[in-house]
Amino acid sequence: MKDKKFHLIVFGCQMNISDAERLATTLKSLGYQETDNEADADLIGVVACSVKQTAVDRIYGKVHNWQLVKEKRPLITMLSGCVLDYDRQKLQDKFDIFLDIKKLDTLAEEIKKAAPEEKLALPSFFDIKPSYYSSYRAYVPIMTGCNKFCSYCAVPYTRGREVSRPSASIISEIKELLEKGYKEIILLGQNVNSYGLDKASARGGSASGGGEEELNFPQLLKQIDNLGDHFWLKFLTSHPYDMSDELIEVMKHGENINHYLHLPVQSGSDEILKKMNRHYSIEHYTELIKKIRTALPDVSISTDLIVGFAGETEADFKVTEKLVRDLKFNLSFTSQYSQRTGTVAAKLYPDDVSQETKKERFNIVNNQIGKNAKLYNQTLVGKTFEALIDVVNCEEKKCKNIGKLANYTAVHVITKEPLKVGGFYQVKITQADAWGVLANLT
Repeated sequence: MKDKKFHLIVFGCQMNISDAERLATTLKSLGYQETDNEADADLIGVVACSVKQTAVDRIYGKVHNWQLVKEKRPLITMLSGCVLDYDRQKLQDKFDIFLDIKKLDTLAEEIKKAAPEEKLALPSFFDIKPSYYSSYRAYVPIMTGCNKFCSYCAVPYTRGREVSRPSASIISEIKELLEKGYKEIILLGQNVNSYGLDKASARGGSASGGGEEELNFPQLLKQIDNLGDHFWLKFLTSHPYDMSDELIEVMKHGENINHYLHLPVQSGSDEILKKMNRHYSIEHYTELIKKIRTALPDVSISTDLIVGFAGETEADFKVTEKLVRDLKFNLSFTSQYSQRTGTVAAKLYPDDVSQETKKERFNIVNNQIGKNAKLYNQTLVGKTFEALIDVVNCEEKKCKNIGKLANYTAVHVITKEPLKVGGFYQVKITQADAWGVLANLT
C-alpha cells in the first residue's frame, strides 16, 4: 500500500468525528497516508449521517462525481457511520465497501478484498487509538448506542444498544492527552447520563456496586476532573430523563468542569414529546433547568429543537416558542423535522406539516434564540474570562483571534500580534451581540 492515500468526509455530530479519528488510525495501520485533497485520494471514506435527509442527499452528489473518477483511475470508495438500513440499501451498491461503524475491527478484511496482498488483524473499536484532528481539543467517546428509542431517531438502529466503554480505558486515554498538553476534553455519548448502566444491568445491581465494580457517569466525571490542574472538561449529550442530582453536584464542585450544559428538549409540547417517546414532561424539564441554574448561576445552557414534527399544531409550536423565550436558551441546534424511513415515527405518523410552515417555525425559534443569546452575552460585558483560541487571521498588523469561552460563547480578540492557536488567554469582554462577544487581552 506504499504511497496510497485516503480522504475522509464526515457528516453529522461529534460522535461521527470521533469515529472518523479511529477510522483514520485503522487506515494508517493498513499503510495509507491521509490527505486533505480529495482528488489525490486512492480511497475515499464517508462517515455518514442518516439523521437528516440533507446529509444523505449530499452523499448522492459525491457518488456521481466518484463514478466519473473511476472511469479514469483506480479509486476505492467506502461508506460507514450512522446509516439506516433503508439508506444502506439505496447506497451500498454505489460504494466498494460498506463498513458497520460498530465493527471497525473488520475493516482489515474489507480492505483485503480490495487489496488481497494485505494481511492485518485489528483491535476492537474502543481499543483503536484515534488520529486526533486537533492538537489541543479531543473528543473522547465513553459509550456508543442508545436505549431511548425516540420515535424520530435513527441512532438505536445504526449504532445499536448502549455499550459503555471501560472507565479504565477512558481515563487512560485522557491522562495521555493531558500529558501531551491538550486543553479541552469533550466526553461523547448519545446519552452520557446512562453511562455504566448497561454493565450494572448485566450484573443485576447498581452501577457502582457488586461484581466487577464500574463507575456511573457522575463518578467517572469526578475522576476525570481530578486528572489535571488546568483543562476544560465538557460532555455531550445529556438526556433530561437521566440527568441526576448527583451529576449537578459534581458539576457544581468540579475544578475543570465547564459550566456549560447541552440538554435537548426537542419540543415545548407534552403531546409532541409523547409522540417523540421522550420520557419526560415539560414540567419535569422546566424544574430541572431551575435546579441546574440554582446550583450553577452562571451556567450556559444549549438545547436541541425539532420544529414541524408530525402532527405539530400551531398551539404545539406556540408553547415551544414560549418555552424557548422563558427558559432563555442561548444556543439551540434547531432542525426542521425530516422523516427517516425505518424509524417508529415514519411508521406511525404522517409527515403532515408543510415545508413552508417548518421553515417559518424554524426562523421564529432561531430569531428568539438570537435575542436570548444577545441578552446572555451582554451579562458578560466588563467581566474577565479565559478564552481558548481556534483561528487567527492577520492583515496589516491587525490580528483577529477567534475562539470560545468555557461557556461555549464565541469570542473575537483583536491584537497587533497573533495569539497561539490552542492557547489559553485571559480576556475582558468589551462588547456583546447575538453571535458572540468582543474582548481585549488583560
